[in-house]
This record gives sequence, structure tokens and C-alpha cells, in this order.
Amino acid sequence: MPMSPPFTAQTAVSHRYRGTIHHMDDLDEQILGILRDDGRASFSAIGRQVGLSTNATVARVRRLERSGVILGYRAVLGSDRPDPAAGLEAFIDVRLHPDRDSEAFLTWAVAEPQITDAVHVTGPYDYLLRVRARDTAALDHLLRRLKKEAGTAQTQTRLALRGASTAP
Repeated sequence: MPMSPPFTAQTAVSHRYRGTIHHMDDLDEQILGILRDDGRASFSAIGRQVGLSTNATVARVRRLERSGVILGYRAVLGSDRPDPAAGLEAFIDVRLHPDRDSEAFLTWAVAEPQITDAVHVTGPYDYLLRVRARDTAALDHLLRRLKKEAGTAQTQTRLALRGASTAP
């Protein structure tokens, strides 16, 4: 029976990020995991955790940034977390009128404070909106404005009943 080669800590793995294949090893994966948990971790702290010098860690992180694997770092604010007492969270599928400009719709959606996220999607709808409304009357008002002001031909709304966040 042939034996398989031994597993090493430097096993290379290929990942697809933004359409490009990047070759990463276990150390790169460990570094990404640390930065996902704490984007402010120092290079020396990361290096200690993965067994690299500070300079080697800096070089790896910079390579991951240049190659597009790491696109940036951000602060997650307390105000970014949904407040359960803030009312309803809903997801609205939006189909635009055929003559409505997609960019004009996005400009309108980004300016609307109740819309927390707008994603262009495939399938029968054009966009998926994530919204927060204080109550059903406010949600109804937003839906009417979507149709009257934003050029929406059809919507389908789903209310979030509960959820589990994977965000920090």
C-alpha cells in the first residue's frame, strides 16, 4: 500500500479572491485568521503567534495586501451593530422599472438612512436591500417611497425574526 506524503506546516493552498488565484500557505491562513479577529494586532504580536519574525510577518501581510487578498481594515463601531430595540429589520427584494437607471437607484438608496445595505443581485430581482424601520408604518412608508421616488416596479419584503451575527 503506497504511503501518502507527510503533511507539513507549509502546505500551499490556492484561493480565489476577486477572480484571481492566490497561492497561500498555512502561515498566511493563520495570519489572516488573526487579522480577522483583531485588525489592529501588531506585526510583532502576529509573528509571535505564528512563529515568524516581525520583518517576515510584515513582508507576508504586505504581500497579501498587494495581491488583493487583504483589501483593507476597518473599525466596527458600536453604532454599526443592530439594536434590537430599534424596531424591525427587513430585507427587500427590488425589481426596477426597465427604464430606471441602476446608478440613480443606488444613489437614492445610499442617501436613505433606513437602508443599511444595498446589494446588486442576480435572479428575478435587481437589488436586495437591508433596512431598519421603527415599526410597520415606517416600513410601509419606505416601501411606498421606493415605488414613488426610486423607480421600483416590484418589491418583496421579508422580516427578520431573529439572527446570529458573525461580525465582531
